[in-house]
Amino acid sequence: MKPSKKRDISKDLVTTEKNLGQFLDRKDVEDFKKLKSELQDTWVKKQIFRTETEMRVSVLNDLKFPTPGAKYWQCVREQNVFMEQLMYLSFDYREIIIDIKQLENKISKEKDKLKKEKLKIELDRKIFSKANAELVGRDRMREIREWSKLKEEQVKDDPHFNRRNVNDQQKESLPLRLMHTLKYFDKAKDANGAKNIAAQVMTAERLKKEGILKVGNPSVKKMLNSSSKPK
Repeated sequence: MKPSKKRDISKDLVTTEKNLGQFLDRKDVEDFKKLKSELQDTWVKKQIFRTETEMRVSVLNDLKFPTPGAKYWQCVREQNVFMEQLMYLSFDYREIIIDIKQLENKISKEKDKLKKEKLKIELDRKIFSKANAELVGRDRMREIREWSKLKEEQVKDDPHFNRRNVNDQQKESLPLRLMHTLKYFDKAKDANGAKNIAAQVMTAERLKKEGILKVGNPSVKKMLNSSSKPK
């Protein structure tokens, strides 16, 4: 994978190689030198955040989010977290740019040799932080796009759920989630867990009778009816 100029750390690896000789054996330094291209490639393509597969299977699992509406609103939560973190990263990045300029200015004026050397180390660290922020930002943006795609999929699967009010959707998905979860507790032999889920299911059933948990979505109503039937 060829890195963009923004995420190219080949110069940093050259600098690192020179400094490794201060505390590594010559053989280790030589091995590092041979692996530089591979390490650059590894650094660029490494996994930072979740893959699409992890998002579908681990996050939007059918037990916790049994309906397209429930999955959609979880996508909203996840996407918002990444958007906010991308914003905070942008502030950090701007500060790093200023830090680099200040360090370069200090280096140009510093007369003391050792102080100048230390400032150069700080500058190298900041330059690497800048490259790393660019890499993280790219992957945050990738996950933001993935969540957008997954949101669209849920709407295509079921265009009827409420996309303006999460509470309205929870009236449909939460009872279904509880019923599905309860089925697995006898296998886990978790008595306290089963009691807790059973209590919530009983409460959900009562609220449904009282009209507070009114299910209007026909596809969810069908799923609820099928889950409540004894096997």
